[in-house]
Amino acid sequence: MSRQIIVGIDIGTFEIKVIIAEGVNVNGNFTPRIIGTGTAETRGVEKGFITNTAETAASVRTAVAKAEKISEVRVKRAYVSFGGIGLGSLATTGSVAISRADLEITERDLTAVLDVAEQSISRATLINKRIINTIPIEYKIDGKISWGEPLGLKAQKLEVKALFITCLEHHLSDVIKTIEEANIEVIDVVAAPIAASFVTISKKQRRVGCLLADIGAETLSVIVFENNNPISLEVFPIGGADITNDIALGLKMPLEDAENVKLGGLSHSSYSKKNLDAIIGARLGDYFELIQNHLKKIGRDKLLPAGAVLTGGSASIQGIKTFAEEELELPAQIAEIHFGNTDRNKIRDNIWATACGLSLWGFNSDDTGHMMGPRKGPISAEDGQRLARKFSRWLSQLLP
Repeated sequence: MSRQIIVGIDIGTFEIKVIIAEGVNVNGNFTPRIIGTGTAETRGVEKGFITNTAETAASVRTAVAKAEKISEVRVKRAYVSFGGIGLGSLATTGSVAISRADLEITERDLTAVLDVAEQSISRATLINKRIINTIPIEYKIDGKISWGEPLGLKAQKLEVKALFITCLEHHLSDVIKTIEEANIEVIDVVAAPIAASFVTISKKQRRVGCLLADIGAETLSVIVFENNNPISLEVFPIGGADITNDIALGLKMPLEDAENVKLGGLSHSSYSKKNLDAIIGARLGDYFELIQNHLKKIGRDKLLPAGAVLTGGSASIQGIKTFAEEELELPAQIAEIHFGNTDRNKIRDNIWATACGLSLWGFNSDDTGHMMGPRKGPISAEDGQRLARKFSRWLSQLLP
């Protein structure tokens, strides 16, 4: 019997992270188990954009080689994250009359209503962009909300509110090209914040309403959940490196020392704790002001009972949880990774959330379809220029 091996590659601005996982049977239950990890400094990437595919491909090869050595598995195919400031979302609505004479809602109707919602997006909005995910937020049948997918129910009119996750077309193509230059086949590409949410947000949290804020090196990604679905995704061009730069300038120290100070190290150094707190507080204020403004824009400020979940490298900053609670007026917590149920899967550093989420997606993709839509054969760089998606069933079974 062949082993079920899944590989997740997270291309971060600061570091590339690779996880190799194997599906195993534990007490009669399937569970994923991490058998190899690898990291490498990211080269050729700026604010999530790949600026030099050759350099980034070399970084990918380095990280993959480390994971291969630990796992003793040769990586040939992988699920890959897609992030950066080119990632975004928009919500639209659509409605159709039921096609069958007996008024039963079919797959054809579900596809048709999502097509209408997508067609309502102005062409100007999608210039140089591609839709990589289509996620139905809410269905209505004859004007009444349908709790769950209405397949098989009867109605005269079907309506949908859908979230469309978009990316810059050339960025998607560059991501695919880079992985292929590293001699790895891209099985699927998943928006990084969504992948991270698979292992950091619980079913209860996304049902009652919460946000996941991923503070990366050069970007801040925010995804909001409510009623079991993501309702908004936004990426801002600001990140942990900005805090490091501010500390280096304000306290007149090397960048390497500033990074350690930011995360609570080098406490013996001669600097004012008051000045440090002021520098970090000012930049965190910028972060949470952006988040608060986004929540106001979508009508969810102070209205997410499960509050804010913080992940990414800068989520380790001392006091950030309290700062988030005060600025957003919501409960907050530092993300924990839930991946399988064995001791070997315990990963304390939440910078691995996206790579873990990619692997978890891979184990479930055979049953749920791909984020990039049905395909025949492997994805290629050229596919990144023309792919359109129909992702009509969300993944409740993936979340802890």
